[in-house]
Amino acid sequence: MRSSLLRHLGSVLVEEPGQPSLLERHSLRAKGFRDIPPELAPRDYVAYLLTIDAEIEHALMDQYLYAAYSLGGPQVPLKHQDMVANWQRTILGVAREEMGHLISVQNVLRLIGAPLALLREDSPWDSPFYPFPFRLEPASINTIARYVFAESPPLDEWRGELQEEVLKRIDCSPTTPKRVGALFELLIDLVQDQSFLEDNVFQAETRPFQADFSEWGRGNNGMQGRADVIVSPVASRDQAVEALNAIASQGEAMKANLNDENPSHFARFCTVFEQMLQAEKEGWSPSRPVATDPYVPLQGPSNADGVEHGSTQSGDPITHPVTQIWAHLFNIRYRLLLQLIAHSFELAGGLVTDGSHTPRGVVIHSTFGEMYNIRALGQILVQAPLNLEGDRCAGPPFLMPYTLDLPVRESDRWRVHLDLLLASERLVEQLLAAGENPRYLATLRQADRELAATINALLSRR
Repeated sequence: MRSSLLRHLGSVLVEEPGQPSLLERHSLRAKGFRDIPPELAPRDYVAYLLTIDAEIEHALMDQYLYAAYSLGGPQVPLKHQDMVANWQRTILGVAREEMGHLISVQNVLRLIGAPLALLREDSPWDSPFYPFPFRLEPASINTIARYVFAESPPLDEWRGELQEEVLKRIDCSPTTPKRVGALFELLIDLVQDQSFLEDNVFQAETRPFQADFSEWGRGNNGMQGRADVIVSPVASRDQAVEALNAIASQGEAMKANLNDENPSHFARFCTVFEQMLQAEKEGWSPSRPVATDPYVPLQGPSNADGVEHGSTQSGDPITHPVTQIWAHLFNIRYRLLLQLIAHSFELAGGLVTDGSHTPRGVVIHSTFGEMYNIRALGQILVQAPLNLEGDRCAGPPFLMPYTLDLPVRESDRWRVHLDLLLASERLVEQLLAAGENPRYLATLRQADRELAATINALLSRR
């Protein structure tokens, strides 16, 4: 986790002999405990915790997407291919719901007048609210075990052989668990406490600038697997608490119910985990041989040991020259997706007026296009060679950009998107010249040119 976030957590989680931790004391409302880090005021503290949650939702989404893209391949026995395809749909559906969680948290941040939180630390990182370090890796029985635990309710709600098998595979002691759900318990407790947050913290006038399900629920329960996307606009304290409760219930499963009509992420991962146990016993892999934490190496000089100067990146470097271009293209489209989401919270109004997209409509429509591009490019990268030896495949790097901050002027916000489209076009031309996937790339280039024309038309009217 970023050090600027981590340094405030010490006073939240420290435990002294014979004394409850501050996290535990937060739940003791009757005793009036409301200690917070010394540099933060109550509203700022809630914004800080929401920012941590946004990073976790973002990290989970990326890891789930990576694992889902890795599933499949010629090594899967024919009789199990449908089952593996169902695992992929399930995990993609969960990832899509994590996107809804990430967007809903932005709504709550907007409501209390706090900055948006769309960043996520580059891999690997860890957090006291997170049960394992962030890692992009292929789907395996151990990977799914970590996902089960990340989304789990308190351990005493699901004891048994399943828990023992999961804890064994993640090397976690049941006496010192780190659950994402603990963060929601703390957040909900604080937000609903009128003695902690005054009513004037909640700004109903921000509602038109927030995300709404009518705009973001497109394709719900559709092709990307079973998904029940939560996108909750909020205009009051009660609605903020309701939104946080909905996210916690769907994802981190305050109560475990494996047979529920709308199973939580925890329940769905439990099902995949139990089926993968059987695959492990039969000795076949459900995933392609993709990299772990893939990245494109820096282009600077190396020292005598072959390590690039200034590089702290760990993981598997993508060294195949053509695959490097695909990876750069993925990172550009990933940044464009995040910039578009951020931009949408600066625009109010409907999506269409007089038969044409409004500026907000252009941004949200383009965001869905980038979701498609992320999936298409991710599936290309998990089948592209990692290196010239060709013994392994690469994978989408999901590297964070140097910034997601938007310019102050609205016209300059649109120019950020134009810059990314320009950078993308250069890479598309290089890939086309190399004879790579001409059908997809030509379609992408045409869509980008149409979006650029739309943006330039908007700028000309300003």
